[in-house]
Amino acid sequence: PLAQFYHSSAEAQRRPQFGTRFLTDPRQVFQHNAWDNVEWSTEQEEAAQKKVQENSQPLPAEKQEEFDNRANEYWNDFYTIHENRFFKDRHWLFTEFPELAPQQKPPLDAEENLLNGEDVPSTHTETEFPGATASYRILEVGCGVGNTVFPILKTNNDPGLFVYCCDFSSTAVDLVKSNPEYDPSRCHAFVHDMSDTSADYPIPHQSLDVIVLIFVLSALHPQKMQNTINRLARLLKPGGVLLLRDYGRYDMAQLRFKKGRCLSENFYVRGDGTRVYFFTQDELHDLFCNAGLEKVQNMVDRRLQVNRGKQLTMYRVWVQCKYRKVLAPT
Repeated sequence: PLAQFYHSSAEAQRRPQFGTRFLTDPRQVFQHNAWDNVEWSTEQEEAAQKKVQENSQPLPAEKQEEFDNRANEYWNDFYTIHENRFFKDRHWLFTEFPELAPQQKPPLDAEENLLNGEDVPSTHTETEFPGATASYRILEVGCGVGNTVFPILKTNNDPGLFVYCCDFSSTAVDLVKSNPEYDPSRCHAFVHDMSDTSADYPIPHQSLDVIVLIFVLSALHPQKMQNTINRLARLLKPGGVLLLRDYGRYDMAQLRFKKGRCLSENFYVRGDGTRVYFFTQDELHDLFCNAGLEKVQNMVDRRLQVNRGKQLTMYRVWVQCKYRKVLAPT
């Protein structure tokens, strides 16, 4: 049942950041636009499971292959249509992920520098990659039109900061680079398919402090996820963190898919050809641990969104994770 993989108590940590608006009286549901940490009833869980099972007949293999081969084309079309009108800057990021805000770090001694990857030998020389002289490096994978990157650059005035951002879609990266706030001295945007094991990142191993994955891992074929996380983990400095927020199992978006949209278990194709997977906490935990990362945070954010005009209720389920690269071999 749903309750099993949304670990109770300690595992599904309660957090005040996203709000403390709790629905205690069901009659008040339309008094606000959203309610936090909404508990699901047994009946609701069972109804969600039934809905997913009804629409889980996968498409033929040749159709699935077509969506895989043309993924780049579908995402380019998506960003061509929406450009930057569809998206909102994610200012909630700094509350949920303070690692993206300016860091108040005491000076490190030589041994700590080594542990944090500052003196890790690399095949690159200092002048061979963008941001080589930076002291704090962030990479966002799947940056879209910059709704995470630009808030970071605006909010984080750390002179040692350098932000890398990449996307599968060349259209999205062009939109980032054409933004007046794009500053090549503080940011490097590039086209990259994170599932392509032959495509190198323009950054040496053990050079990043933070990697950000916001609603992006879910766009990959499930069979490509582990290798993708393994490659990203190698880019982190010891002590560096990977931050993720993505779609959770039985989110409203999953329950809305009709028959003929399922590619494989919990993996679907949208009407525009883009694909999406819906995670459990355990699945993400295994992906990160298998890549040598240790859990700092793994929790589910269940929210009830309300359309007061239409008197509609919409249940959202998101998973949020923070995993750290171990400092040194134990």
